[in-house]
Amino acid sequence: MWQQGQVFKLKTKRKEGQPLWAYRYRLEGRGSVRPQVGGFATRAEALKALEKVLARLGPGGRAATMTLGELTDEYLEMHQAEAVTVAKLRWLLSKATATLGEVKLADLSPKDVYAWRLTIPEGHRFEATQALRQVLSRAVVWGLLESNPAKRGVPNQLRRSKEKQPFESWQQIDAIAERLSTVYGPMVVFAAATGASTLGAVRARATRHRS
Repeated sequence: MWQQGQVFKLKTKRKEGQPLWAYRYRLEGRGSVRPQVGGFATRAEALKALEKVLARLGPGGRAATMTLGELTDEYLEMHQAEAVTVAKLRWLLSKATATLGEVKLADLSPKDVYAWRLTIPEGHRFEATQALRQVLSRAVVWGLLESNPAKRGVPNQLRRSKEKQPFESWQQIDAIAERLSTVYGPMVVFAAATGASTLGAVRARATRHRS
């Protein structure tokens, strides 16, 4: 383990003056990236955290061999929800596993998720990304990942509905209102003024009035 990781004392200290501890490690030998995590109150805490990381990410570790597809299958088997909810979740997750299913969890990056997200039709892009985030959040809880690669640097805004303007002027609204009864006419004007009306609703009232 000491060839892969190291526990050491930081120069910074806690408010009480006691030292803080950190660990760093390499998974692929000299010259590879060496992540460092600090802020532990004791050497024992830092060592325990290091051992946990190496057990998860090192050779033979579960995260080093488990793919996103395998994680998704395991998650769906354990997910407690109505059958229709699970079916929809399975369908949404299939969008991710079709592209990223063979990627190992340890290799899955925010860049991969971001690129995949752009291939999903806008109509269900938000929901598909949320479903993937849900599964990867569980992987973090299970200790398979340190952070969620579907959240870091991967925005997921709701799709904005296009604003509908069924009428071009108030003259058109007044014309519709005049064709309706004294009951429905004022309601149409009020609804249009408050933004609560739709073209379909106005047309429906007009149709009923003509009939």
